[in-house]
This record gives sequence, C-alpha cells and structure tokens, in this order.
Amino acid sequence: MAKIVTLTLNPSIDGSAEAEKVRHTSKVRTSNERFDPGGGGINVARVIRELGGDVCALYLAGGATGDVLDDLIDQQGVARKRIPIADDTRLSHVVYERESGKEYRFTPEGPKLSDEEISACLDALREMDCDYLVASGSLPRGVAPDFYTRVADIAREKGAHFVLDTSGDALKAALEHGGIHLVKPSHGEFRKLTGQDCHHADEISAAAKRMIDGGKAEMIAVTLGHEGAVLVDREGAYEQAVPKVEVRSAVGAGDSFVAGMTHGLSTGLSNRDAFLMGMAAGSAAVMTPGTELCRRDDVERLYAQLHESRKDAAR
Repeated sequence: MAKIVTLTLNPSIDGSAEAEKVRHTSKVRTSNERFDPGGGGINVARVIRELGGDVCALYLAGGATGDVLDDLIDQQGVARKRIPIADDTRLSHVVYERESGKEYRFTPEGPKLSDEEISACLDALREMDCDYLVASGSLPRGVAPDFYTRVADIAREKGAHFVLDTSGDALKAALEHGGIHLVKPSHGEFRKLTGQDCHHADEISAAAKRMIDGGKAEMIAVTLGHEGAVLVDREGAYEQAVPKVEVRSAVGAGDSFVAGMTHGLSTGLSNRDAFLMGMAAGSAAVMTPGTELCRRDDVERLYAQLHESRKDAAR
C-alpha cells in the first residue's frame, strides 16, 4: 500500500454545534456539540484513514490547545508527528442555525511561526518516507508565500507525488515553480489565479490545459461546489456533476475531495476513476453534520454510483 504523508501548517480544533437561532448580544444556547481535529492536511488524513489508507499527519501545534489536538487525532486513529511551536493552536467553531438552515463558521487566523519552527517542519518532512505528500491549507503568519515550492522540492527529492490544496499567493508561487502532481483549487481560487472569469467547464478546461502544457502541474481538479468539478490532465478534460445527496454541512468537503482522489491514485486507480473517488468523498462529507467529514460506506456507495453512470455515458 502506498504511504501518504499530509502536512498541516495551521491546524485547528474544530468545534461544531447547533442552535435554534443565532442572535447578537443574547446568549445563544447550543446543542449537539462535538470537537474534531482540523486543518486541511489533518482533515485529509482523517478521510484517508477512514478509507483504509496508510497515512501519517505531520503538523505544527502548540500550547494547551496543541495538546488537545494531539488527543483528538489519537481518538481518530490517525498516525501523527507533531512539530512543537510556541503559540497556541487555533480553535475554530461552526454553528448550524436550525431556524434558517444556515451555517455560521468562525475561523481565527492562528499562530505566527518562527523561522526555527518552519525549519523544523522542513527537516521533519525530509526524514519521512512517503509515496504521496499532501500539503493542504493556508499559510500561517510568519511563513513566506514560496513555502510550498520548498515542499515541492522535498517531494521531488524523495520521488514522491506532490499534492497541493491551497490558495492565494502560496498557490500562485507553487504553480510557477512546478513539480506538482495534483493541485485542487476551488472555482473562486482558480478564477483569481488565472485572472479570467472561467464560468463554464470548457473555459476552465482550456485555462487548466495551458497550465499543464506549461509544466506547472500534471493534473488540475477544479471543484465547483454544487455544480460538480472538472479534471484536466495531459489526456484531456473530464467534467462530473455531483450526485444527489442530502446536504447537512459543507465543512471539509474540499479536504475530503483531495483525500478521496489521493487515496484513489495511491491504490492504482486511473486519474479519472480517482477523480470520481474524490467526488464521492466530497459529496459524502456534506451528508454529515458539523465537522464529522465523510463515512466510508457512503463514499463507496457514491463512487459505485458515479462509476456506473460514467460507464452508461460511455456506452
């Protein structure tokens, strides 16, 4: 089985709860509270573990909240390696308002990393064996926008496939540098990156194909929310609508997509079948409340459904 390492520079403890109505000033009484380990790479590791993959989460954490994060990761059964930092790990919160069906998401900026902590993270990466290296999440304060280019170089030295899910200047710098096996921007991120509207799948495909031809990445998967996703590789482009599911929470859908597709690639699926696995995992994630992410039986059922519909379309 392929070994996968995920990297999370700015992890979080993700709390979620429900309230009848969210009001200002007055106390908002909540119920159904839960806490999960979060942050892009940690979420990816949770899903890969749920799907039966061999994964280890590398992350930076500190303070009393860092210790709580360790315990939460252990409860999920995910192998981990922590790089200690001086500042506290952030605490995020999601509140579902039953009256309106809306979700309120509160996400702090998180700690500021020192040069020494950043170097310790890169040193730890160099020491870890893996076939796939997944870097997911925003850069915390103190980290230069070109950080993921250094991670890409480490992956290349290892002979590992580099998977990236980030945004803004960090995404732009990494793509300019190249060496990315799979990159997964959202529709909004992709439009900012290209400076084009790219409203339709054919426009997205054309812009992504130019990036691939320029050596910036081997595969680009652009997620479009409820409208589905587009995969572009050297063989062409593939558009997929999302399966019909009951939506309970959008938390972690993008991370679940990355996890599902990476897991699929690591088990030998073709690019397009791995893409369907990503679609299945992302869709399964919205079926669960709060910060729970996806369940394996839902992912496998949705993947079988998507795979069958692909065969029908081919016939």
